Amino acid sequence: MRAASLPRDKWLGDFDFDANPNINAATINTLATANWIPKGQPLCLIGDSGTGKSHLLIGLGTAAAEKGYRVNYTLATRLVNELVEAADEKMLAKTIARYGRVNLLCIDELDYMELERRGAELLFQVLTEREEKNSIAIASSASFSGWTKTFTDPRLCAAIVDRLTSSGAITETGTDSYRLAHTLAQATVR
Repeated sequence: MRAASLPRDKWLGDFDFDANPNINAATINTLATANWIPKGQPLCLIGDSGTGKSHLLIGLGTAAAEKGYRVNYTLATRLVNELVEAADEKMLAKTIARYGRVNLLCIDELDYMELERRGAELLFQVLTEREEKNSIAIASSASFSGWTKTFTDPRLCAAIVDRLTSSGAITETGTDSYRLAHTLAQATVR
C-alpha cells in the first residue's frame, strides 16, 4: 500500500452510491474484483468535479493493492513533469520502464492543464509502454471531446483516447457535485 503513493485513505465501501445515482454500484464492485488488471485493460472515470472520480480511482487502487497488485497513483501534471525532467537528465527509458512495471497506474486529473507537446508525447510513451500489458486507470473531468484542450495535437489526442478506451471500461460519474450538495446541506443544518 505504501508503494502505491495513494494520496489519502479512500475505500469503495465508504463511497455513497446513493449520493450519485449516475454511478452503478454493481459496475464498481465488479471493477473492485480487479479481474481487468491482469488483462491489461484500461479504465476511464469521466465526470465533473465533485462527482466521486478521485474517490473511486483511489478506492479501486486500494482494492487492487489489497489483492497484491503493484499500484502507483499520480496526478497527470506530476507524471508529465517527472517525465520531462527524466528526459532532460537522460533517464527517460528508466522512468518509463518503472511506470511500465506496476500492474495498475492510476492517473488523476488528466485534463486540468494544457500539456505542452513534449509532455504530451512523453505521456503517450508511458501509455504505449503499458498498452495491453498493464492496466491504467484515469480520472478526467472532461469528456473525450474536451481532451483537445489538454492534448492540443489532434492526432496525438486521438491516439491517447484510443489507448485509454480500447477494450476498457468507461464509467461516467455525471455532472452534479456531491461535494457541493454536501456542503450546501451542512450549511442549511447550521
